[in-house]
Amino acid sequence: MRATVLYGAGDIRVENVPDARLIEPTDALVTVSRACICGSDLWPYQLMQPGEPPRRMGHEAIGVVEAVGSGVRTLKAGDVVVMPFAYSDGTCAFCHEGLHTSCVHGGFFGTVELPGAQADALRIPLADGTLFVLPVGADEALMASLLTLSDVMGTGHHAARAAKVGRGRTAAVIGDGAVGLCAVIAARRLGAERIIMMGHHPDRIALAKEFGATDVVKERGEEEEAVARVRALAGGLGVQSVLECVGTDQAMRTAIGIARPGGAVGRVGVPHYEAIPGSEPAFYNNLTIGGGPAPVRAYIQELLPDVLEGKIEPGRVFDRVIGLDAVPDGYRAMNERAAIKVMVKP
Repeated sequence: MRATVLYGAGDIRVENVPDARLIEPTDALVTVSRACICGSDLWPYQLMQPGEPPRRMGHEAIGVVEAVGSGVRTLKAGDVVVMPFAYSDGTCAFCHEGLHTSCVHGGFFGTVELPGAQADALRIPLADGTLFVLPVGADEALMASLLTLSDVMGTGHHAARAAKVGRGRTAAVIGDGAVGLCAVIAARRLGAERIIMMGHHPDRIALAKEFGATDVVKERGEEEEAVARVRALAGGLGVQSVLECVGTDQAMRTAIGIARPGGAVGRVGVPHYEAIPGSEPAFYNNLTIGGGPAPVRAYIQELLPDVLEGKIEPGRVFDRVIGLDAVPDGYRAMNERAAIKVMVKP
């Protein structure tokens, strides 16, 4: 079968690899119908160091179950499933608390340890607790939006939850990538009265407005300019909810700078810093800082009805569709900001 393998910074290839197969009784084998390239895939694509082992990429997918192990109880061949970016047993204490990304037996797809989903097929560990069976056929028009439930829509929702978005509140979203755009959807869905999008790409800003952003801050120069602009829009006091969807130290400093005293920051951008910047103002302003890898498996059931009913359309973040052999071109397009999010159809 074919799979996407990252060998080094900028060196991504589609290669023939041994077929995926069942190993443990709790495994399922899934043929990939839709996968995609994530903004977080760009970090190793840009920064992978010489000497690091190759890894098969991809952690988002919709597919069809081809076979299940003898210990699988809730899945059968032919089921159309969404694969969250983390696998989990669904039975541990953290899974019962809705925190599947902290499952004591879980882990993440697209790592050195577990091959990813930018491939023809893949093995799913702990299939009963990981996969979610969709009530639709494999060729439904909703597949793009359903695919976002594997990561970016659930991650945007997690940011909104961690930032305590609610009715009548003002929210600011940092980052105009796919997660940031889905965070706009999530903030609107949870009732935010005003949503400030911080970004500067015209196509993404246009989509953010259609998703519900009420204001746009494009300042990119000095961090203070952007902070001052957002605070001015929020009556000089700052915003109550900040959804940080980038992961850089500058983004986190901005988040803390625009937050209203007593407000909350939901951070879902994978952090590329050792210590949270701005900890002193965060302390003295009584800010709540939360977030992390989104437990998207826990959110699928909540978000799925709105996707099926067309109330939200997160699939619109996909602006390019490619075949598996074109995945290297897809990485280049996203890395150059020529695409928001690339869907892969093996």
